[in-house]
Amino acid sequence: MMLPELNRRQILKSAALSALSGSALAAASKPVPKGEAEHCIFLWLGGGAAQMDTFDPKRKGDPKGKKAGSYYDAIDTAVPGVQVCEHLPRVAAEMENITLCRTVFHNVIDEHAAAAYQVHTGRPVSGTIQYPSVGSIVAHEKGTLEKGVPRYVVIGYPSISRNPGFLGAEAGFLYLLDVDSGPAGLARPSNVTAPRWKRREDLLSVLRRGYVSSNSKDRLIQDYDSTLEQSLELAGPKFMSTFELEGESAQLRNSYGGEFGQRCLLARRLVQRGVRFVEVSHNLNFLNGTGWDTHNDGQLKQHLLIRELDHALATLIDDLRQHRLLDKTLIALGTEFGRPAKFDGGGGRGHHSKCFSLLLAGGGLNHLGAYGVSNELAEKSIENALSLPDYHATIHSALGINPAKELHAGDRPVPITDGGTPIASLFS
Repeated sequence: MMLPELNRRQILKSAALSALSGSALAAASKPVPKGEAEHCIFLWLGGGAAQMDTFDPKRKGDPKGKKAGSYYDAIDTAVPGVQVCEHLPRVAAEMENITLCRTVFHNVIDEHAAAAYQVHTGRPVSGTIQYPSVGSIVAHEKGTLEKGVPRYVVIGYPSISRNPGFLGAEAGFLYLLDVDSGPAGLARPSNVTAPRWKRREDLLSVLRRGYVSSNSKDRLIQDYDSTLEQSLELAGPKFMSTFELEGESAQLRNSYGGEFGQRCLLARRLVQRGVRFVEVSHNLNFLNGTGWDTHNDGQLKQHLLIRELDHALATLIDDLRQHRLLDKTLIALGTEFGRPAKFDGGGGRGHHSKCFSLLLAGGGLNHLGAYGVSNELAEKSIENALSLPDYHATIHSALGINPAKELHAGDRPVPITDGGTPIASLFS
């Protein structure tokens, strides 16, 4: 007997929904690895670092002869079979504490801002929703570790890619542009003495109490007063002393290197103080004229950036270890995309998003030296391709955050990652 067409459609729709629900339940029931790290330091190489010139060296190329390949020689590391660029000797010695993720990919090729947004959020730009950055998610999920300490600090310029998105201001960041000036808006003006500052705070406290008590039902006023209270705590001497790098030994400061290294030293001090997530930007100073965006002549002095990264990253790993913070602190690295092995007309490299290298270090993970294998010119993955959601899921899992947990943008459920799966072998 033939069923009426409408009934057949309903049955088919119901069957499809049942199948989807079964798949969703299966995915939800799959155990998610859970690490015990408490902090994350995220190093941002603005511009797009060339994977074959840093963490995934290949055969030597020649820009003059238009021969595709690496610009530098490769060296061995502490992990047998894993090599890096010759300008990373200190990082090479620390490879037992590092996993080079050599097969990361996304679909943004030519646009820096869109790629930066995707690497920070794990999702493409949307016209309907502002997604939170990885730092904001960690701040939101991990909460405050110590009173009077921010959850999320950016050492670099604020941007939409670093924003809290739909999570709101409470998951936002405190930022500073250099290690000398301190956090924007918190440092006491040089012409205001400590006693004068104290008198101002006392007067403000009287005004606040009176105004808040007479507007006790106004949520906006209550929220504003709470934010003001947090700002005053952050501006206090206890937290602000974190930025006094001169308290560290000259030997340690010199080991970290230049401005980027000093930012990494400050990141360690912020973690030590209780900050959950610190982003450290390395798109500064333009030692090679272009930063990591190595078109044309930027390629010629790219080694200066790589050496600065080598000093800073290796010293950061050792410094965290000396303070017994390495297992508690995950170091992650981001960059917009990689570079093609072929050289452009000016001797530099273009953009390549289909296969590039990021890294993870510390965080109590079972490090592998390298994860994923690219082809002979680092153009595509041939083993263990790693999507950005997978990379984000690994970060969150290392910090004890379920990457499949649903947050909410209004009434809309949004999983922390877009279906990301952590690298299971790092947790075994």
